Amino acid sequence: MQLNLDGKRALVTGGSQGLGKAMAQAFASAGAEVLICARRPDCLDQAVKEIDASSSAAVYGVSVDVSTVDGCAMAFQAAVDRMGGVDILVNNAGRATEGPFESLTDEAWQDDLDLKIFAAIRLCRHVLPSMRQNGWGRILNVVSTGGKTPNPGAAPTDVWRAAGIALTKSLAGEVAKHGITVNALCTGKILSEQWPRIHAKKAPDISYDAFVARIGATVPMGRMGRPEEFAAFALFLASPASSYITGTAVNVDGGFCPIP
Repeated sequence: MQLNLDGKRALVTGGSQGLGKAMAQAFASAGAEVLICARRPDCLDQAVKEIDASSSAAVYGVSVDVSTVDGCAMAFQAAVDRMGGVDILVNNAGRATEGPFESLTDEAWQDDLDLKIFAAIRLCRHVLPSMRQNGWGRILNVVSTGGKTPNPGAAPTDVWRAAGIALTKSLAGEVAKHGITVNALCTGKILSEQWPRIHAKKAPDISYDAFVARIGATVPMGRMGRPEEFAAFALFLASPASSYITGTAVNVDGGFCPIP
């Protein structure tokens, strides 16, 4: 089975680091033109250079904040201007908002809502008309297993991840007849740039390698996942090979989540 994306155009939010960057790399290596967007220009430029150096497909970057109406419009317009449109949308922008429930303000909840849900809603609105016209499209919503098994102290993150799963299922049913699939990828314990920060906050008394090993020991596979492993499944869902898979929320977590 060949996962070929020649002639396809992908827009990846939160694409400058971690899972977003890995997915953008996988898409570009499979032949797709890719536009990645993120807020930090320095990280964005570096990611574009690295992906461009390792693939023959065109790679672009745009610095925007997709938690805003204008940011979503700018990201989509950049995709139209540079690639002519979007065949594959990956809603990956997000962050982990944690804290005791009573300490979380309305603003904290709203910020998370804007980034994790409204960004996806707005970008889907932008890309769906042309996908429908073309009779083909792929939308991937990156959520987390916390949307299925919420964790104490992580209410905004997990509540909106659950909403992301519901959005996926609802939208998939509406657009399936147009050749558009919509799926969610639920992350587990996967290595990325956030883990050194988590280590410094939660376990500074041990080495980073020991911390990673401790986290990995909680996963049935006995280790944390690698971004490229996550990206490989995203590539499959973004490809023509996944033409009869839609409305799913698949755990990419080494068996960590007890809910399938």
